Amino acid sequence: MKRIFKFKFGFLILAFLIFYIVKVNGQDFAKTGTSGFTFLQIPTTARVAALGEASISLSDMNSEGIFSNPAIIGFTSSTHSFSASYANWFANIKYYGTSYTYNSPYGVFGLGFILMDYGTMQRTEKAVGQKVFTTLGDFTANSISTSLTYSKMLTDRFSFGIAVKYVQEKIYIYKADNVLFDGGVLYHTGFYSLRLAATLQNFGTNTQFINYVFKMPSILKLGASFEIWGNYQSDYRSTIIVEAIHPSNADERVNLGTELSWKNIITLRGGYKFFYDEETYSLGLGINPQLEIPVNFDFAFSDYGRLGNILRFTLQLGMY
Repeated sequence: MKRIFKFKFGFLILAFLIFYIVKVNGQDFAKTGTSGFTFLQIPTTARVAALGEASISLSDMNSEGIFSNPAIIGFTSSTHSFSASYANWFANIKYYGTSYTYNSPYGVFGLGFILMDYGTMQRTEKAVGQKVFTTLGDFTANSISTSLTYSKMLTDRFSFGIAVKYVQEKIYIYKADNVLFDGGVLYHTGFYSLRLAATLQNFGTNTQFINYVFKMPSILKLGASFEIWGNYQSDYRSTIIVEAIHPSNADERVNLGTELSWKNIITLRGGYKFFYDEETYSLGLGINPQLEIPVNFDFAFSDYGRLGNILRFTLQLGMY
């Protein structure tokens, strides 16, 4: 009983400290449009996108948890877990994400990689004394993130995780890069199926692109999830996930997601985002054919209002 109380108290203290750090860093300037590396705030996997990005308190995500909350991978049961995701972003921009975890006796180690490929564009220069531009060739632009994550279960109900990330954005010969940190906790309360989680993502110092100095897109998330009926061993399961979000470059937001699953073979998902400019609802489907080697196929449809719609696909593999 004392151990459970200590974890609850520690969880609350950690959440308060994270909130305080983000609040202090964000209170001296206007939020909107003040940070770079905003590609880090795009959901990577189809499951997360389908749930309206409400995912930090789900403990069954395996290697995909790297992108939501580093503490999630501490609960992974597979020795090896791998995922690959793809989305065709706006303006024919390609978004790729992949993750891998290894469950060792000393904890779970993970690797994550994100690539946002903006494609090839023409490089032009205004001709001297004329009103026309001369084509000088092509150039490329992209954004990347590579991460190393460690997570460990301190008890059968509580895990923590930390991650260090190298991020870079490059346009032609110019680039900006930085080293960022993620941290999080995940706690099964023992009160029915209630799970609580907190994570701080993209925390780091300012960086510079040419002569422009900008802040990092740090974000605090507090979340909870529980089953309305059933559990992961039941024929039917219904899960509700809710998250409160405090980003450094926008106002506070709320994400809500739900899953309806039949024998964990077919899972229907839905989500809704509150207090966003354009993003609203999302839908998704998960298929687990129950093969000898664990494999999952996830699909997601996200509505971005006037911007249009985005489809995402994720393949996840596991090996015991």
